[in-house]
Amino acid sequence: MSSSIGKLFIVTTFGESHGAAIGAVVDGCPSGVPLCEADIQRQLDRRRPGQSLLTTSRNEADRVEILSGVDGRRTLGSPIGLLIRNADQRPADYKRLTGVPRPSHADLTYMLKYGVIASSGGGRASARETAARVAAGAVAEKFLAVRIKVRIVAWVSSVGEIDARDMTSNPPSREDVDAGDARCPDRAADRKMADEILRVKKAGDSVGGVVTCVCSGVPAGWGEPVFDKMGAMLGSAMLSIPAVKGFEMGSGFGGARMLGSRNNDMFVKKGGRIGTVTNRSGGVQGGITNGEPLVMRVAFKPTATIARAQKTVDFKGRPVKLEAAGRHDPCVVLRAVPVVEAMAAIVLADAALQAGGL
Repeated sequence: MSSSIGKLFIVTTFGESHGAAIGAVVDGCPSGVPLCEADIQRQLDRRRPGQSLLTTSRNEADRVEILSGVDGRRTLGSPIGLLIRNADQRPADYKRLTGVPRPSHADLTYMLKYGVIASSGGGRASARETAARVAAGAVAEKFLAVRIKVRIVAWVSSVGEIDARDMTSNPPSREDVDAGDARCPDRAADRKMADEILRVKKAGDSVGGVVTCVCSGVPAGWGEPVFDKMGAMLGSAMLSIPAVKGFEMGSGFGGARMLGSRNNDMFVKKGGRIGTVTNRSGGVQGGITNGEPLVMRVAFKPTATIARAQKTVDFKGRPVKLEAAGRHDPCVVLRAVPVVEAMAAIVLADAALQAGGL
């Protein structure tokens, strides 16, 4: 079972949803980067459960401990160990489900592949694992910000049928994002999204959504022209996030409905470099960054666990009526915002090291 990502900036996560702890090891971060637990905690606080009525009621402080790789608030260049202890564990919530694969969860596929599944909460398939990604992503982001001045910001751009206005050409700040109940900087859309999430929660259901992410300050020349295209690496990282079912860059699937004359990005001189008038390529051409902001959208399915009884079968194929268990988000995109930012940072940190010169 692989739990690592990256070639030079390598992140390995560990731990299960209702185990003693989760965490990450970051190997390859250069020495001399200013780093302390507060740098990491800021992003973990944005992801942690129990933030509002719109999220899960699980109560985890998600306090990070730096175990290694940092001394005097500077990275040493050695592996950075990060630990997050689980406090609000309730494995008993899942005991009666041990013989029943939950609809749209990984229970069945894990059993078919490994012959065993975690006794509670989905184990490694649980979204709880993403806290470790956020911790590691904060390290990557600090390296990118200090050494290259890269800025990454993500926000909720859709919930169900509700869409926010396009803000990719003038991205909001994280403060603007967090000011909205649904983490949408379009205030009118944010109110509608919050109302919709509360509506489906009251109905015992769930709803999906889309997170948009913009990475500014990325130099031209990152990524490779064949298999390690920048879009391919970002897509692979984003699609590894639990509940993600779609990824696009720039004009994305909408570009398939355009004529080339409209979708093409015309070149123009911008100061001392050649840039583009529009950014329908999303900052990547031929798999290589072109110096424009990276623009991507990540689609999340509705939360698989809902507070409604569902007709399914157990592992022996016998019909059962499954009642909900555990505490889950009625819409995952609110807490997914820092997860998307983290995965973008991890990919870009790895690409930066592969590009060299740092």
